[in-house]
Amino acid sequence: MSNPAHGVRDEEDDDQGEVYIDEADIINEVDVDEEDLPDVDDEVVDEADDSMHIFTGHTGELYTVVCSPTDPVLVATGGGDDRGFLWKIGQGDWASELQGHKESVCTLAFSTDGQLLASGSLDGIVQIWDTTSANLKSTLEGPGGGVEWVRWHPRGHLVLAGSEDSTVWMWNGDKGSYLQLFSGHGGSVTCGDFTPDGKIICTGSNDASLRIWNPKSGENIHVVQGHPYHSAGLTCLAISSDSTLAVTGSEDGSVHIVNITTGKVVNSLLSHSDSVECIGLAPSLPWAATGGMDNKLIIWDLQHLLPRSTCDHEDGVTCLTWLGVSRYLATGCADGKVRLWDSLSGDCVRTFNGHSEPIQSLSVSANKDFLVSVSTDGTARVFEIAEYK
Repeated sequence: MSNPAHGVRDEEDDDQGEVYIDEADIINEVDVDEEDLPDVDDEVVDEADDSMHIFTGHTGELYTVVCSPTDPVLVATGGGDDRGFLWKIGQGDWASELQGHKESVCTLAFSTDGQLLASGSLDGIVQIWDTTSANLKSTLEGPGGGVEWVRWHPRGHLVLAGSEDSTVWMWNGDKGSYLQLFSGHGGSVTCGDFTPDGKIICTGSNDASLRIWNPKSGENIHVVQGHPYHSAGLTCLAISSDSTLAVTGSEDGSVHIVNITTGKVVNSLLSHSDSVECIGLAPSLPWAATGGMDNKLIIWDLQHLLPRSTCDHEDGVTCLTWLGVSRYLATGCADGKVRLWDSLSGDCVRTFNGHSEPIQSLSVSANKDFLVSVSTDGTARVFEIAEYK
């Protein structure tokens, strides 16, 4: 530390060289309780960076990250600088810019086989990229508003996108050709996906409804709306691995479980007191995880419809992901922290520092060794999670 006395020495001191204090100069000794000292450690923790790789190619806020399902180091990110990037973990000199969007790149998705990447933007355009060459393969047009999300068919190169203009579009990603328009929602389509068997499409909207569609015919099979369903717009959706149940979250703080075949609300999970922002179904257990702006992660036992654990955060929980088939899951928080949780005990087993602003998205690498987070601070950060497989 610098000596504050240095600033008040008179000019004569300058000629004396170094000034030393010996024991005879000590007037009094005082014992200081460590608890009374300022919390210097707190500041050090905030400045710590636990990441092993930082991607800084973007020049604005980041909104979305996806890891390749086949290449353990390939990552795609998109943000408010109207750009996407393909880059590789641990290879700081390798990056390919995904050019062409006119507004924020807010959603990205790799095809199941990892060969193609879809980028969706608030400009209403979906672009398809070859992941090996990073070349633009096709530009898909149709939506009259920003693209909220993109998803691939589980076993083919069909790509689905939901738009702010209340429509959902499906294209052939190989040919770049239009296949189907799903029309019926009365507000922005905020979430959606194919069922894992690929036979059904589920979409959720700001109009507080879930719609269930036939992908081939475009027919709207069911509309789930009104009591006992959500009373405000849907924010997130997850579909069970057996393609029978859709679990949806809403701005009203509720989570509902819908039977996809019948279109009926079969159960409700009511513990959040603010908007539910994210849902993840455990791959190997009958459990669900939900995160909300009430600063809580709740881990649910879906067999008994009860919360197993409520995990408190310092701020809103913006995103979550299970770490493969392990018992651990990760949350991204508005306080800029990424946390790992043991779903069996409900304990926070690790907090990753590094970001200075809210986390927007999380993704796990194909080999489950890395967790990648993006933030409005303009960076993507990679954290090592191999010990939590």
